Amino acid sequence: MDIQMKIVITENDTVFCRQLEEELANLRIELVKLEPDGIRLMDYINREQPQIVILNAQLRHMDAIGVMRTQQRQNGPCQPTFFVLMTGSEAQSARDLYDAGAGYCFAPPVELPLMLTKIQQVRRKLEFLAIHGGEEERTRQEEEALKVRVTEILHQIGVPAHIKGYHYVRAAILLSVENSDMINAVTKLLYPTVAEKYETTPSRVERAIRHAIEVAWDRGDLDVLNSYFGYTIHNSRGKPTNSEFVAMISDKLRLEQKRAS
Repeated sequence: MDIQMKIVITENDTVFCRQLEEELANLRIELVKLEPDGIRLMDYINREQPQIVILNAQLRHMDAIGVMRTQQRQNGPCQPTFFVLMTGSEAQSARDLYDAGAGYCFAPPVELPLMLTKIQQVRRKLEFLAIHGGEEERTRQEEEALKVRVTEILHQIGVPAHIKGYHYVRAAILLSVENSDMINAVTKLLYPTVAEKYETTPSRVERAIRHAIEVAWDRGDLDVLNSYFGYTIHNSRGKPTNSEFVAMISDKLRLEQKRAS
């Protein structure tokens, strides 16, 4: 699928712009040149919605970081990919540019073949989304629905949202629904995966989840607990273990998914 692409550039280097324009013409991609002015660039992006914006790190009135962050806050449906052109003195600020939303930062001298490769990568991604975007949107909606359902269950059980264990057990359940093997390797796989997500240690994840379960058993509704964990709260063991807790909820959710499909 060959999609129509438009690229805008603020670079003043006429030789480079001409070379880029010639190469893009061979790819049937339109290149629009603008003055290096952040305000005018923002107006153009909002009006024309180009797929790629090639901009200097420093612009008049609003720099590249300001342009990218403003665009992110607008949260429109067609966000462009930003390629930032740096000078030698700005190379150290590449991390800030990436944090602000840059897709790629080019240090001088800019290599035209590299830029063309990055442009083609964006083009292939857009072509893929044009074909499979509906499937990805359905998948995203299903994932969001699952997150909402897990949240509802934890609230019903009585796990308070303000403790760390709430977030850890929520992530553990979602991972276990997605991959049932997780629950068979709690120590070696599940805890480390959750720990990596939250930049903590597996042992802290284990303790926090255990604490969350203890809190739920102390303050939760017995009828609700019985509906989820009947056999564990009617024997001498009391509350379920971490793995039992996660396994029971994830099994219930997988069953719900099968019934809905």
